[in-house]
Amino acid sequence: MDFIKKNLAGILLCLAIAIPSWLLGKIFPVIGGAVFAILTGMVIAVFFTKRDRFDSGIKWTSKMILQTAVVLLGFGMDLHVVIRTGRQSLPIILCTISTSLIIAWALRRAMQIPGNTAILVGVGSSICGGSAIAATAPVIDADDDEVAQAISVIFFFNVLAAVFFPMLGHAIGFDTTSGESFGIFAGTAINDTSSVTAAAATWDSMWNLGSSTLDKAVTVKLTRTLAIIPITLILGLLRARRGGNTEDHRFHFRRAFPIFILYFVMASIITTVLIGSGISASVFAPLKETSKFLIITAMAAIGLNSNMAKLIRSGGKPILLGACCWCGITVISLFLQHVMNIW
Repeated sequence: MDFIKKNLAGILLCLAIAIPSWLLGKIFPVIGGAVFAILTGMVIAVFFTKRDRFDSGIKWTSKMILQTAVVLLGFGMDLHVVIRTGRQSLPIILCTISTSLIIAWALRRAMQIPGNTAILVGVGSSICGGSAIAATAPVIDADDDEVAQAISVIFFFNVLAAVFFPMLGHAIGFDTTSGESFGIFAGTAINDTSSVTAAAATWDSMWNLGSSTLDKAVTVKLTRTLAIIPITLILGLLRARRGGNTEDHRFHFRRAFPIFILYFVMASIITTVLIGSGISASVFAPLKETSKFLIITAMAAIGLNSNMAKLIRSGGKPILLGACCWCGITVISLFLQHVMNIW
């Protein structure tokens, strides 16, 4: 009962946005329900001042509903395909992560950006947005203002990617009969899992690909997300060597590991076993459709959580740093895909 009292209003608001966005996405697949949801949420957030009773449910939806959607995508995905996709995308993932971290490190000095802010923007851009920032912040002893600033910057570029990357993919000639090339692009070049799923779902709806792009992008993204563990471990060790790591700010595996990835793999294992036993893959189709709707619901929550005023107040330097990291990752992802003959 406490959960319902605390979260129901926010969840219902997200659903009120998600349902028409889902229907509009069916009518205008070139835009997609996820984009409709996040833009609607952002517009409402500008005028939504009395929101105390909604905040808890909105935050719960943006995190838990999205993670549930990702887990549901695991159903219907053969584990061998998941492993093969992860292995195929690994060189691109390693290069994009390295690019973002190097850019953040180099521009921190050139632009005189505070060290913690540069680290958080670099890690958030290279790995998985808000989740990476949340895992890294206690390790480097970042304060609330630094965390809020980094998350605002990452969110801004997430929204841009979700809206414009499908158009970019079409403009540069990605294969529209398969979701492979755009799925790898979205999974390696977009910061946060939320925007990865939004862009991939839009590409699927644009070209009637079912969930093939979404499956590919999520698998690549979850492989990339695992980089949280070594990155936070290295930062924790560096801070410990400088004598600044207390028990509260030390690396913790359980804090860094995104547990929903484990559930995604378990769902894939269940699928592999059942299909191997002769059960048709079409059994999992309703779960796939449910996952797509949950993604749209999570996008509504993320739009409602936006704070453009805070982003503007954060200053131009962190935004420029985020733009440089984002552009660097995008260029490297496209270049390596071209070299590897993926597109």
